[in-house]
Amino acid sequence: MRVFYYAETDSLYIELREEPGVDAVEVAPGIVVDLNAQGDVVGIDIDRARERLSLERLEVHDLPLKVLVAQAGEEPVR
Repeated sequence: MRVFYYAETDSLYIELREEPGVDAVEVAPGIVVDLNAQGDVVGIDIDRARERLSLERLEVHDLPLKVLVAQAGEEPVR
């Protein structure tokens, strides 16, 4: 799973699977869910993210992670 923020469009994309979406469903104004060919959710796109979400802090709890990579700007923080 990866999370991308695009400042130029103020959108946040949560990639749940590394595969292309073939369909998109707007579940609320400005919130689009991308689906694969089987109908599984592969990503969530949130427009006007700064208005809708707190982007200053991200917490991860109890995920069975093998790798955690945080990248702010151009330099990765591990």
